[in-house]
Amino acid sequence: MKKFAACLVGAAFIALATAPTLAETPQDTLVMAWQFDDITTLDPAEIFELSGAEYGAQVYDRLISYDVEDVSKIEPRIAESWTVSDDGKTYTFKIRDGMKFHSGNPVTAEDAAYSLQRAVKLNKTPVFILTQFGFTPENVDEKVRATDPNTLVIETDKAYAPTFVLYCLTSSIAAVVDSKLLKEHEKDGDFGYGWLRTNSAGSGPFKLRQWKASELMMLDANPDYWQGAPKLNRVIIRHIAEPATQRLLLEQGDIDVARDLQPEQFEPLRANDAIDIVESPKGTLWYFGLNQKNEILAKPEVRQAMRYVVDYDGIRQTIMNGQGTVHQAFLPKGFLGAVTDKPFSYDPEKAKQLLTEAGYPDGFTVTMDVRNTSPTMDMAQAIQAGAAKAGIKIEIIPGDGKQTLTKYRARNHDIYIGQWGPDYQDPHTNAETFASNPDNADDGATKTLAWRNAWEIPELTEKTAAAVLERDAEKRAETYQELQRAVMEDSPFTIMFQETEVIAERAGVDGLIWGPSFDANYYWKASKN
Repeated sequence: MKKFAACLVGAAFIALATAPTLAETPQDTLVMAWQFDDITTLDPAEIFELSGAEYGAQVYDRLISYDVEDVSKIEPRIAESWTVSDDGKTYTFKIRDGMKFHSGNPVTAEDAAYSLQRAVKLNKTPVFILTQFGFTPENVDEKVRATDPNTLVIETDKAYAPTFVLYCLTSSIAAVVDSKLLKEHEKDGDFGYGWLRTNSAGSGPFKLRQWKASELMMLDANPDYWQGAPKLNRVIIRHIAEPATQRLLLEQGDIDVARDLQPEQFEPLRANDAIDIVESPKGTLWYFGLNQKNEILAKPEVRQAMRYVVDYDGIRQTIMNGQGTVHQAFLPKGFLGAVTDKPFSYDPEKAKQLLTEAGYPDGFTVTMDVRNTSPTMDMAQAIQAGAAKAGIKIEIIPGDGKQTLTKYRARNHDIYIGQWGPDYQDPHTNAETFASNPDNADDGATKTLAWRNAWEIPELTEKTAAAVLERDAEKRAETYQELQRAVMEDSPFTIMFQETEVIAERAGVDGLIWGPSFDANYYWKASKN
């Protein structure tokens, strides 16, 4: 059977997991298998997961973006041009004429201002990306404003490095939402938040048709997209947790793209003329964090010991095998000031020595929260085995992405293992989260990774804040190098790998853009032949 009836586009795809065999996917539809159980919300003011950021890139436009081939080039999107005042504190954006939201409402400077104001007032997890410029719920209407339908003015509290400000406006939280539509769905002054968590209000190349958490996402093409209508009418993303199932469906032609295959599956697929393997270097890091509320994990010698229980090269060669390179600093390779030192290697005897110095010659027992997908679980089990040789017993607590993230964000973990992807392409994005914690209280407003792990660091926080005011790129780079080495030497973070995303596509698929971050993966140029 080579053709699908139109009705198969919807409900029949939900049944794919139980069907023994299926024919080719519809010619006008891209079908993707992907582990996206980490999505907790569809509201760009709250999105702070890798999968959620990728969703947002399909449905929303941002004021500006960057060239995925050369991230040093900042490009116009909703804003067709911008200027920076002589004092470095006022940014004026000219909004492109003729753009429309999926609802048909025009995209205006008022929508852009409302989007940023709304994000600050909602005060969700990623809000620090905006509030670091001095915006508060009380002053944001004054500091971020539309002076006419085509002009947006943003005033920062200090003269930051201009590229830092602009890169922040390429992040997911800076997506422009349909203010008129959200006001229609507002309840009790929530800015439409209750509605937008499961709906969409964008102007991007696709609009949300359906989302079932940890199951299915369907996106319909926006025929009026300002950069040109997508070539495909629909994208269907299915949460398929098992890599073996993804491979089977790909080889059968039941899906067009598999996102989570294991390394041992790549070589056989390379020999299959019907499959193309695509490698996309990412700025995403694999790391684990130690909660400093745990008095054992808070000891400097224990933090140091944990760096020596990881078999970096062994995991790279086996579990990662092409999906990542050893990297031990918080800035990914390619960022301004990135450090490529690798001072740590697997050494359980050294770890034992450090544990003895800490007062734990017989080791200790802790838990590790792990997303129950590959390669996270495999990596955690390898670390568990390595730690056991140093006398550390790690009890793995598996869960789906939402469960483990929720617990981590509440600071209720011992050890959390996962990924961290930059929110924008300036080094401050990772410096702020790994080396800054302005308020370590449980209700602290800035919930960085340092905060999540209860790491109180006033001196590093001050140094991180100062780095964004330095306009000399060379001096900025030196500061970030110092910060990275300080975190490598003594912090609750063991940073292990920088990711290379490996994607398997059916040979007829063309035009998918796999960028340097997950919010720079784009579907709208995809085609099938």
